[in-house]
Amino acid sequence: MVSETEMEKEAKAKPHTIFAYGTLKEGFPNHDLMEGLISRDDAVCIGTYFTHHPYPLVCGPHGIPYLINLPGSGHRIKGQLYAVSDDALILLDHFEGVAAGYYERLPVAVVAAEGGGMVEAEAEAYWAHRRFGEVLWKMKGEVGLVEYGQNEAMDYVRREDRPGGRNTILDLVLSSEL
Repeated sequence: MVSETEMEKEAKAKPHTIFAYGTLKEGFPNHDLMEGLISRDDAVCIGTYFTHHPYPLVCGPHGIPYLINLPGSGHRIKGQLYAVSDDALILLDHFEGVAAGYYERLPVAVVAAEGGGMVEAEAEAYWAHRRFGEVLWKMKGEVGLVEYGQNEAMDYVRREDRPGGRNTILDLVLSSEL
């Protein structure tokens, strides 16, 4: 078993901190990606955290979760904090479709309640791209989730299983067919 100080050392050796709030969390459809990074020593799970401020979290097409950068709306979102290497960050950016405009990796303040005190951390999260985030929030009636849970994950469709044609978030939001 790894002692807390050894785990802290491992985390500090990874220069980036990522807040995972959806399918990358433990027990969810894409956690195998994080497990692979952990097994290669490119990531370490720090623990469960919440966003410091409330934000909207909604499910879009194919059960895909989107955190929307509208501080003060929605809820304080529950997720997992990971310390990751440079190589892991490149892989995560590709997986999340940053270059394609599906997500933006932006800062987020997070907190963990430990031993009665608040542990704060600065991290980055994959936010719904600004081109459609607010539109998606409005399309969902400005009603969001506190956490992406097992019920929402049941609706998740893996990329390789999604129907062809107009099946991206950009296509669906911009055509208002959500």
